[in-house]
Amino acid sequence: MDIQNKKIPEGQFMQLRQEVLAQWPTGREVNLEEAFAFHKAMPKEKIFSQKLIAAKAERKTLVQPRAGVPVIAEHVKLLQYLQDQGEADLLPTTIDSYTRQNRYQEAENGIRESMRLGRAMLNGFPAVNHGVTGCRHVVSSVDVPVQVRHGTPDARLLTEISYAGGFTSYEGGGISYNLPYCKNVPLEKTIVDWQYVDRLTGLYEENGVSINREPYGPLTGTLVPPCVSHAVAIIEALLAAEQGVKNITVGYGQCGNLVQDVAAIGTLQELTETYLKKYGYGDVVVTTVLHQWMGGFPADEAKAFGVIALGSTIAALSKATKVIVKTPHEAIGIPTKEANAAGLRCTKQVVHMLADQSIRNVELEIEKGIIRHETRLIVDKCFELGDGDIALGVCRGVKAGVVDVPFAPCRYNAGQMLPARDNEGAVRMINIGNLPFDKELRDFHAAKMAQRAKAEKRKVSFQMVIDDVYAIGKGRLVGRPRY
Repeated sequence: MDIQNKKIPEGQFMQLRQEVLAQWPTGREVNLEEAFAFHKAMPKEKIFSQKLIAAKAERKTLVQPRAGVPVIAEHVKLLQYLQDQGEADLLPTTIDSYTRQNRYQEAENGIRESMRLGRAMLNGFPAVNHGVTGCRHVVSSVDVPVQVRHGTPDARLLTEISYAGGFTSYEGGGISYNLPYCKNVPLEKTIVDWQYVDRLTGLYEENGVSINREPYGPLTGTLVPPCVSHAVAIIEALLAAEQGVKNITVGYGQCGNLVQDVAAIGTLQELTETYLKKYGYGDVVVTTVLHQWMGGFPADEAKAFGVIALGSTIAALSKATKVIVKTPHEAIGIPTKEANAAGLRCTKQVVHMLADQSIRNVELEIEKGIIRHETRLIVDKCFELGDGDIALGVCRGVKAGVVDVPFAPCRYNAGQMLPARDNEGAVRMINIGNLPFDKELRDFHAAKMAQRAKAEKRKVSFQMVIDDVYAIGKGRLVGRPRY
């Protein structure tokens, strides 16, 4: 498949749109001119990009949950509860798994069964099946901006329905919704499909409607070094900007070490803005999102609130523009609306208490320097591999292991880089793999792991990785040999 980072020509895009909209009957409800008018009539306080711009200017951290159920009326009740009882600044609509796989008939069956049984039989909101009218009912029923969150490799029809339905923010990207989610889908295909998503976003922008786009930051959510997620976020931002996107939120999944996490959020915004400006996209507004801990949670609710509070602290101290909030039921299953709201209130309390505080010290600046250096090496190598074209370069980079996401299910991901925590809980690497690091960085990671091994009186080994994966659920950060 030919691939390049170049804006899709209008004629080609409009031809593609006809094929995409024909995938399910609700595609016939999409009318671009009417959709532009619907968005322009929205009150300013319900527009995601506007709220993010204001929060960035005020150095304020907004709170947002995850949530989605299949029946419109129940989904509205859930969002209204999280808005009112959870004090959410921003709201989500999380999409179900059938829709993510473009299996719309099965999603339709799930809606019917949910209504028949009076309980959710899908793990999210099937927006394509509910169509433009159903989506607009959701958006119109709440007082704050609503974002679509999902995990869809081919999200083209979902995007069309979501945008025409009035959602003003949309998560995902051709890399971040492939490597952590897919086994057999070539990266070239998902990047091309997401170029469509971003071109549609750009088309709305050109017609006076600014829709926020958010690459998915945490990737696999398990011991992902900041440089890896940063590189993916920066590359997806560059791909989006080429298609005309003007409002981008880059994300990072909390790793657990306070200094490293605060450094990561700071460098993420800085590096993204630097690369966008360098390649001619200086008019793009960049904001940040911290995802609270994406790994295993303790089953005890009080301990789970401790994990949530640490994530909230990192979001507040790093001045992330928003934070995606977890619930005290993470270890159990789908949370109740009450548990979801409790996680939001906990986060909001911590964010408010730390609103005027920050950290500045030598350790923070050292960590920022490490993250900057590592990230630049990865991104610049991808440009080199693509002969200056980042779309081609990242595809080649993934195959070469230059971009290597730990524990990714994708068969095209190298899977050679192996992360583990150092003696202070920061994520480092036992095996660098083919990441394009210089000798200084390789020696740094080796020394950090040797320091931990000495402290624990054991050898550097894969067992450290296993211990670290389960550590937070057991009340620690670093996975020590004994708990």
